[in-house]
Amino acid sequence: MRPTFCHAVLVTVDLSERSDASMLRRGYRVAAEMVRAHPGPFSVSVVGAAVFAGGSVLSTVVLGRLVDDVVLPTFETDQVDSTTLVWAAVAVMGVTIGRSLGVVTRRYFAGMTSERNQMTYRQRLVDRYLGMPLSWHRQTSAGRLLAHAESDTEVTTTLLHPLPFSLGVGFLAIFSAIALFAVDWIIAVVALTVFPAMIVTSRIYSRHVEGPAMEVQAGVGRISSIAHESFDGALIVKTLGRSSEESERFDQAVATLRSRRVDVGYIRAIFQAFTEGLPAIGMVAVVIVGARRIGSGDMTQGDLVQVISLFNVLIPPIRVFGFLLESLPPSVAARDRMEFVLGEDVPSPQTGALLPNNALGVELDSVSFSYEPTSPILDDVSASVAPGEVVAIVGSTGAGKSTLATLLAGLMPTTNGGITIGGFALDEIDETSLVDNVSLVFQESFLFADTLRANIDLDESAAPDDIESVLETALINRFIDDLPHGLDTILGERGVTLSGGQRQRVALARALIRKPRLLLLDDATSAVDAVVEQEILARLRTDLNTTTIIVAQRLSTIELADRVLYLSDGRIAGQGSHSDLMENDDYRSLVSAYEEASR
Repeated sequence: MRPTFCHAVLVTVDLSERSDASMLRRGYRVAAEMVRAHPGPFSVSVVGAAVFAGGSVLSTVVLGRLVDDVVLPTFETDQVDSTTLVWAAVAVMGVTIGRSLGVVTRRYFAGMTSERNQMTYRQRLVDRYLGMPLSWHRQTSAGRLLAHAESDTEVTTTLLHPLPFSLGVGFLAIFSAIALFAVDWIIAVVALTVFPAMIVTSRIYSRHVEGPAMEVQAGVGRISSIAHESFDGALIVKTLGRSSEESERFDQAVATLRSRRVDVGYIRAIFQAFTEGLPAIGMVAVVIVGARRIGSGDMTQGDLVQVISLFNVLIPPIRVFGFLLESLPPSVAARDRMEFVLGEDVPSPQTGALLPNNALGVELDSVSFSYEPTSPILDDVSASVAPGEVVAIVGSTGAGKSTLATLLAGLMPTTNGGITIGGFALDEIDETSLVDNVSLVFQESFLFADTLRANIDLDESAAPDDIESVLETALINRFIDDLPHGLDTILGERGVTLSGGQRQRVALARALIRKPRLLLLDDATSAVDAVVEQEILARLRTDLNTTTIIVAQRLSTIELADRVLYLSDGRIAGQGSHSDLMENDDYRSLVSAYEEASR
């Protein structure tokens, strides 16, 4: 059943107990935040609004004088002094040019303020996204983050477009009141009575529309999340035949958003009926009272024309003020949604010890980690890796291998215990030094939709000889000649133009270009041919001065390691050479399964 206006209002009251005064306060804070961010263009825009207000009121005075001094004398005597005509023309041109300049200035600089604030919000959001820890990103959908950076920033700044004009209403009200009372105090009281009624109506509207407006913004975020998941997982959706289910899920979210927007539309329609009707009633009252005042000799015909034109000048700005109140709830709701990100404290870049410029040793001291308190992933893991050593981490699925590699890279803090790299506790190492000296390569290789060269040398600072060296180490030179433009070939979205093994080799080269002193490979060559993988690992041992820790699931890879750490249920179940661990029944069964799978 289609929701009625009353239903929408009841939903709003249930969702939010905030008063209209609270909404105005929150709207003031949002507006003040944006004005403080870019006060220059906003101030110029307000000056433009004030110029327009003054010009608008002055134009009604000029019109009234034209009626009394030019129009009526022309009908009565058929003659008008030429000097009067010249001054009339100059006055009309002057107020027209003044109003035009005021409009252009107001709109241009209000738009500038809006665009600059969108830029500022997006920069702040991206800074937060990049600064937040990995654990935060694991709990937040990419679709929601995209909605913050796109829809929410745009909706928040819509408040700025009517704001200078609405502030100009204050100037307009002062100038108009002076002009009205200068004509006749009775007609001034009649004319000005309409505007408090319009303001009260606008505030009632603001209170009722807040809840549906907030639901609309939440719905936009849900649609962005669903769309991002469907597009990002297009291959899985197609492979599993889930297209119809994804379409249905998207359709339900769209239908919900449509329903909420219809609720807002019902409320807006009733509000606009009042805002259109009140000025018409006021105009009729002004004409009736004005006619009587002319009959009594208290006003001239030009005075009445001035009052009516002034009334017409006042109505649009009051409607704009209503538009400001209409923009308030969506802007506040969008800014509240962004507070989820902007309100977070971003950890400051860690400063501290600089890692030595040689292969780094690693110490794990009773390391434990869990995403949930009752489900530990790693439990009391202790081990050491000597500088320059090649160590393989072996274990069944869910044993904690990838989590351990992530902890060693400093992407997440341990729950208990400590990690030492190069003789320094992980939480004491300078963040820049850690990033420069420790590289983690994942099994799932993410490549940018850019050239092969840009994907390897991200900051474009590597020397040509260094790029050539990593191309040889990762054996990229084996397929680079097959690419249409060599290093300058555009790889496409996520490197779709390359095979899985080729993408892994590019990701490995991207890590090697930084000459890391601790290289962590999380099954990073699983899609590479076994023979090619052995050659790559052999080159890593001879070409680099680095310690290498490999999450391995191939017997050939395990046998290349100096030592093996065997993980089982988040614990070290054994460590030593591969031949020594073959005496462990569980390890032997696991490795035998690897060998069978590789045949």
